[in-house]
Amino acid sequence: MARIIAGEAGSLPLDIPQGPTRPTSDRVREALFSALASRIDFTGLTVLDLFAGSGALGLEALSRGAHTLTAVDSHRAACTAIRTNAQRLEKALTRPVSSDVRCQSVSAALSTLPGDASIDLVFIDPPYEQPSEEITEILNTLGPLVHPEATIVVERSARTTEPHWPEWLTPVTTKTYGDTRVFTLSR
Repeated sequence: MARIIAGEAGSLPLDIPQGPTRPTSDRVREALFSALASRIDFTGLTVLDLFAGSGALGLEALSRGAHTLTAVDSHRAACTAIRTNAQRLEKALTRPVSSDVRCQSVSAALSTLPGDASIDLVFIDPPYEQPSEEITEILNTLGPLVHPEATIVVERSARTTEPHWPEWLTPVTTKTYGDTRVFTLSR
């Protein structure tokens, strides 16, 4: 069973959608958020969760102090699970947060987000079979949307090739957890 790892809503159970989603394991999320917490303060952040699945990554950030989440997934079952999980999380928190679930493709969602460089933290967790070139295209589109000090986390299979990082991004860390590789990047 998936759950929120820590923060105000720690241990809150999460619904996992049936179908093509591959939830990030609790172990990987715990390690990822421990590493992020040593670099950034989650308080008040605006978060974008692409290929959100259950929404676990973005919702974890809300539990830890982020203020706004936009979660994007093109599968209806995933969108239903994210909405359910977001409502459950909002009830568990003592502070107001905002969550926007967009049931559409990542490219469609990115084309409708305001280009005001206000996104502080981005999670990109596509299906493992997603070509690395498509990840690079997504990153290129993100440029005008993210804050100058934004952090971007990309989760891939340890067996896939590393995406080509756009020039505006600097790789900070690469960690491998079993068959999952997590890249942390900054502007």
